[in-house]
Amino acid sequence: MIYSNIYTAKFLSRPNRFIAHIDLDGKKEIAHVKNTGRCRELLTENATVFVQKSDNPNRKTKYDLIGVLKGEKMINMDSQIPNKVFGQWAETSGFFGDLKLIKAEKTFGSSRFDFYIETEKDKIFVEVKGVTLENDGVVMFPDAPTERGVKHINELCTCLESGYKAYIFFIIQMDNVKYFTPNRQTHPAFADALKNAAEKGVGVYALDCKVTQNSIVADKFVEIKL
Repeated sequence: MIYSNIYTAKFLSRPNRFIAHIDLDGKKEIAHVKNTGRCRELLTENATVFVQKSDNPNRKTKYDLIGVLKGEKMINMDSQIPNKVFGQWAETSGFFGDLKLIKAEKTFGSSRFDFYIETEKDKIFVEVKGVTLENDGVVMFPDAPTERGVKHINELCTCLESGYKAYIFFIIQMDNVKYFTPNRQTHPAFADALKNAAEKGVGVYALDCKVTQNSIVADKFVEIKL
């Protein structure tokens, strides 16, 4: 994925989860934050951030905050991008074999999963989660309790029982990490649900990404510790 119209700025404050105050070339601007998670360890005062200028003159905010430097580590913060990254990877990696169909947002039961995939042999549901929380090379999800995430994991187990294959992919929006683990301290129920799903046969995978100021692409598998 390639972004256009990217500018470098300094983070000043985040009055609510939707907007951030930034310093862009000495001028205070308001940017839409494309991630409603807490991101407290990322959006620190004077952190270097990367914003995309919108071409829409009718928008209330001219910029979208899509990336940040955490020390020397470049992290993509755009919560809308992991699905696009996975979709590109699924189409080109050969992981699922010969694809007959790949469809975004497919309902099963009471959940709408991010992808439905068909091959010659299998019918597959996939849920995708973006990961931005990192501590000393260990990446975790979620950064806040997510009952919706627990529901999706439990529904993936139901997919298995109904004859489908089921996967959850964690798209790590950075590279050079040690391993992925569920954030048990923040949401024990999510960690328990993920471990239970893996034991039942849901495929649990994590992919890191090559990230620059204006691009992100899936790279390689990362070890998972449940």
